Amino acid sequence: MKITAVTAYVVRPELGALELRDDWQWTFVVIDTDSGLSGWGESSSAPRKGSFLTGRGIQMVQDALIGEDPAEIENIWHRLYRRYTYMGSRGFPTTLLSGIDIALWDLKGKAVNQPIYELLGGKVREDVRLYANGWFDNCHTAEEYAHAAKIVVDSGHDAIKLDPFLEMMPHHTMYLDGQISKRGEQDGYDRVSAIRHCVGSDVEILIDAHGNFNVPTAVRLADRLTADSDIGWFEEPVPPESLDALENIRRQTKAPLCTGERLFTRWDFLPVLTRQLADYLMPDVTWTGGISELKKIANLAEIFNIPISPHNAQGPGQILAGAHVAMHVPNFYRLEHCVSFIPGYNEFLKTPLEFHGNRLVIPDTAGLGIELDIEQIRAKLHPDWLVE
Repeated sequence: MKITAVTAYVVRPELGALELRDDWQWTFVVIDTDSGLSGWGESSSAPRKGSFLTGRGIQMVQDALIGEDPAEIENIWHRLYRRYTYMGSRGFPTTLLSGIDIALWDLKGKAVNQPIYELLGGKVREDVRLYANGWFDNCHTAEEYAHAAKIVVDSGHDAIKLDPFLEMMPHHTMYLDGQISKRGEQDGYDRVSAIRHCVGSDVEILIDAHGNFNVPTAVRLADRLTADSDIGWFEEPVPPESLDALENIRRQTKAPLCTGERLFTRWDFLPVLTRQLADYLMPDVTWTGGISELKKIANLAEIFNIPISPHNAQGPGQILAGAHVAMHVPNFYRLEHCVSFIPGYNEFLKTPLEFHGNRLVIPDTAGLGIELDIEQIRAKLHPDWLVE
């Protein structure tokens, strides 16, 4: 079997979050072979038109894939990873690689009629435990957040995540001084406190700081949220560039820390583990280098008894690829999903994802287990995307 074509499709999904609809795209990757089998994956990177960059990048690496044996996943992974080593292989190159890697695993599963988790070594659990993000569309006040939290918890979720510091949202990925006003800080505390009061003590509340803060601000926020609302973790307290800053926070706070959505490979995660800088790791399967690299990161973290909780803020390929690794590795905690994205996930799949409260059931069919709806993909291509 040989690869005959590699195609990227950039689509505009229907998302529940109104503020995301004009700034969010997903990039799907389809690999065709001379056997008639095709595999699919995802290389999305949003916001700010990142998925257009990855889509074009997929087009630029086609020449390295045409004519290759798709079964040689590890060989292809390393050749693509090293292809751009002079500009840095981690980040943009690993995002391109992710969709290709996921599609190759999907192909291999279809070729041998096995789900990917079986090819990885078999399952250690029957389904995938979730935590809910994206349940707070159009919420602003503490009361609105509490009401929305009760709805998502009543639907079966026992772990929810949010960034309560709305003042900082325009600064997401735009870090400058890392400070927040006293009013914005107190509003964040009030939202989380109202949620805790509404949902009770048994529900995990996870806090996403989006890397927005400097060290003293992050320590103050984490400590107050832990003392007042018993948060489950404080995620990305500072930007990802400085592990020394993360270590400084680690020394000063008792809050559990989570990091890793903007770390890309096992080489990036190793110092976090050896320096004991986090309680949870959250690699992103569409940014790290796909299923191959996510499994290696999980195996590395297992040595340190650190659980992984894959980051998910993109499309259905991200959910499915992360779930197959989650089915297999023992040190899995929870898989993120965005409640408001569920219609967007399903509009591009021939069979809907099977969510049951705080669980995702993975089909025992071949490859990723659910086929991409190519006709719908073509119908929903982003108007700014030209397929060459």
